[in-house]
Amino acid sequence: MKPEHMKLLRDKRWRLNNLYFITDKQGKKVRFRMTDEQIEYFDGMHTRNIILKARQLGFTTECCIIQLDAALFESAKCALIAHTLNDAKRLFREKVKYAYDNLPKEIRAANPASNDAAGELVFSKGGSLYVSTSFRGGTLRYLHVSEFGKICAKFPHKAREIVTGAFEAVATDCFVTIESTAEGRAGYFFDYSQSAEKQLLSGTPLGKLDWKFFFFSWWKNKAYWLDPAEAVIPQRLTDYFNELFAKHGIDTNPGQRAWYAAKEKTLGDDMKREYPSLPAEAFQQSIEGAYYAQQFIKLYAAQRIGAIPNNSHLPVMTFWDIGVGDSTAIWFVRQVGEEFHVIDYYENSGEGLRHYMKVLKDKGYTYSEHWGPHDIENREFGSDAKSRKDIAKEGYEIDGVKYSLKFQVVPKTGVDTGIEAAREILPRCVFDESKCSEGITHLEAYRKEWDDKHGCWKDKPLHDSTSHGADAFRYFAVSMTKRKPAPTQTQDLRI
Repeated sequence: MKPEHMKLLRDKRWRLNNLYFITDKQGKKVRFRMTDEQIEYFDGMHTRNIILKARQLGFTTECCIIQLDAALFESAKCALIAHTLNDAKRLFREKVKYAYDNLPKEIRAANPASNDAAGELVFSKGGSLYVSTSFRGGTLRYLHVSEFGKICAKFPHKAREIVTGAFEAVATDCFVTIESTAEGRAGYFFDYSQSAEKQLLSGTPLGKLDWKFFFFSWWKNKAYWLDPAEAVIPQRLTDYFNELFAKHGIDTNPGQRAWYAAKEKTLGDDMKREYPSLPAEAFQQSIEGAYYAQQFIKLYAAQRIGAIPNNSHLPVMTFWDIGVGDSTAIWFVRQVGEEFHVIDYYENSGEGLRHYMKVLKDKGYTYSEHWGPHDIENREFGSDAKSRKDIAKEGYEIDGVKYSLKFQVVPKTGVDTGIEAAREILPRCVFDESKCSEGITHLEAYRKEWDDKHGCWKDKPLHDSTSHGADAFRYFAVSMTKRKPAPTQTQDLRI
């Protein structure tokens, strides 16, 4: 090989933009060239990277090429984790193997690779690239997880396995990248994104194990453009674009607006999840299988989640899901005319009833009603002889004063009936976004269980960290549907 060629091969950026071939969206063989978004990621790559993005920006393709290059020229051990086994097989076949097979013959001859049905290339000089749905064991220099948000939503056990297994296989000074479209406000991908974005906005320097936040919106991509004559922009979208400019300085041109309007006709309510304009907007879209997806879309659109009026002269009702050795969740609600102002939320675990009574006392609200699940009458809460309802009524001494709660019992109904009641009552609710942020997150993420074997949603809720808040809200909805008219005066509950 000529000296000038050897010099070029020592330049990683040159290799990535000149050696590798991929297929474009039309299936044609083209040379891989990094787009503006891909260059931004490549130049800014940290040891831990999280990419929240619009669809079809090619980051998985880029990471396949980066890993192939590292395995080939740096003898690096690399792994790519895909959403499903079919995706893993496709990525290995269409991205990794295709790019390797189309390299110049002399480069392949200088470091030949063997491959097998498991989706792995092993190079004679020590590098390797493995593509599957999980990874455990060994050490890696590069790890990429594609569509991590979807994995967290549909396969929480797999997400945990990735976090505890694959992430731990990557040394502190090596590289992990997770990328995805948003899949609701729950799971590792949401939590990592929120934390990384806050660190970015605060300007706090990144440690090697801190996640660096990348966000790539649809409006930054030049390809997302359509002749304005080909689309009619409805007034609601004109208002939306005007608000993006007024509040966030995002100035979209007529061609971008036309593309967005045309795309939205197909995607409908999934548009903001698949093509977000802002990070927060992406996570406002509830995940697939979420029970209250449509209701929350409308609540955000109607600006019923945010700051709420001060109605401190009105009494507060509480609605509990009480766990034994598990989380207890409490919603705090005021009825204001025909509306329900959801003013606060509290959740904890490993605490007794006294703790939650003190929380209610310290919040300082005037209470009118307290509602507990039907099993409050027969499941014990810290006593061998009395029900939790009885214990609450007897009360405890807190800060030198005796406090008690008189629970009303939520009528026993099926889960499906309760979910329908919650769907019916949500449009009448206004949420304090700050005080109820944890509870809102649980309601948005409350979803059906995924049937991995049959590839569909089961007709029952997934029991996870969202369940307690969602159950307590269900009890609120059922209680308000079936209760008698509220008393004209507040009850003297000593709290």
